Amino acid sequence: MPSPASPVRDAADLRGGHRQRLLWSYGLGDAGTGMAASLIGFYLFVFYTSAAGLPAWMAGAVLMVGRLWDGINDPIIGWLSDKTQTRWGPRLPWIFACAVPLGITLAAMWWVPPGNQWVKFTVFIVISAVAQSFYTAVNLPYTALAAELTGNVALRTRLNTARFTGSISATLVGAVLGALLLQDHSDAARFLQVGMIAGLLVTTSTLVCGWGLAPVALHCQRPQRQKGTTRRLLRRVASNGRFLRVIGLYLLLWSGLQIMQTSALIYLPVVLRLPQAWSNWILLPFIVCSLVGLWVWNGVSRRAGRVRALQLGAALWISGCLLAMVLPPLNSAIAPFGSAGNVLRLALVLLTIVLAGLGAATAYLIPWSLLPDAIDADSEKPAGQYSAWMVLGQKLCISLALFLFGNLLSFSGYQAALITNQPTSALVAIRLSMGLIPATLIVLGLVVMRRWPHRPPQP
Repeated sequence: MPSPASPVRDAADLRGGHRQRLLWSYGLGDAGTGMAASLIGFYLFVFYTSAAGLPAWMAGAVLMVGRLWDGINDPIIGWLSDKTQTRWGPRLPWIFACAVPLGITLAAMWWVPPGNQWVKFTVFIVISAVAQSFYTAVNLPYTALAAELTGNVALRTRLNTARFTGSISATLVGAVLGALLLQDHSDAARFLQVGMIAGLLVTTSTLVCGWGLAPVALHCQRPQRQKGTTRRLLRRVASNGRFLRVIGLYLLLWSGLQIMQTSALIYLPVVLRLPQAWSNWILLPFIVCSLVGLWVWNGVSRRAGRVRALQLGAALWISGCLLAMVLPPLNSAIAPFGSAGNVLRLALVLLTIVLAGLGAATAYLIPWSLLPDAIDADSEKPAGQYSAWMVLGQKLCISLALFLFGNLLSFSGYQAALITNQPTSALVAIRLSMGLIPATLIVLGLVVMRRWPHRPPQP
């Protein structure tokens, strides 16, 4: 093993405190951005419709256009990151340079501009595009490091476990902030407060992450410098069968997860008739179970393989989705604990959340744990490009899913101002968004991965 003073080119050579620093720092890298992304996933649609007063179809269009622009810049930044040459390597300069602008623009996403609906629509799109550009400039080089820091499969899985432990832990903090400060979804000032807190945490955690990773990131594997046209690069990515399976799995699982996250804060008070304040807090068990699930599936992956962990987690997740389709609403005429029937219904809600949370952890862990295998299948190993296409695909697919979700609600007759007095067609649409639609996407993900090559565990 190299001495601590000598350059370390593979993080698998680190031991003791040096390895712990690496894991903690990598986990922090997705903490701030993870919290911001979760707040966007849970609350941004609600912010647009309830605080800013946009109709559901327009809110869905804002999310879609912002994601489309975000997707366009992914391969550009991935290519630029791969080509960056500094004494700090190709990734760290991006992380350090964009940390502060990212925090500022993420906070600005939660500001309601003056003007009519179309003015707000335009301003929201512009702010979202700028914020998402800085998000990509930080997050994409960061994710590319997982494949470059080490070639060890077990350590790569540990790095992604640390990453999403930080992300989901920060999501938990975001959920608590939301529950405390966003009890009234029409209060725009409260949304801005949450955005400013999130922006500060994003900047701080990103800078600390870069500092912690620097000793290894300065000397680890780097992309091979080979000239080639964009068309050749695209052909190489398209011919990588492993990558096509990984990205297919990722798109399907994350589309299902994003639809569930976006509809959850509508489903709980509107369909299940939980008090709105309860709806904010009851998301916490989902986040906690996702955090626990990361470590459960990490252990299963080491013993039985990552695909087996995916299959077991998907079974739990699908069970939660199907339960969400049939859960009976509470009796809103009495308190949630006011009768045995309401208590039983609450217990079923919690069971559904636990199953979905444990299973949904696979959407975080498994695709990103498999991605380095796909990168290894490419002789040039351009981790930035492959990470860019992963993120690009995710954003395009999620933007389309959210646009369709917004239109589904609009066509079903849903109106945010009606709160619980929604037409039956709207209630059915919301249940489908929490149940059958994500369950179908999860099943398709399993089909995509049915012939993934087995790779024996590594210590």
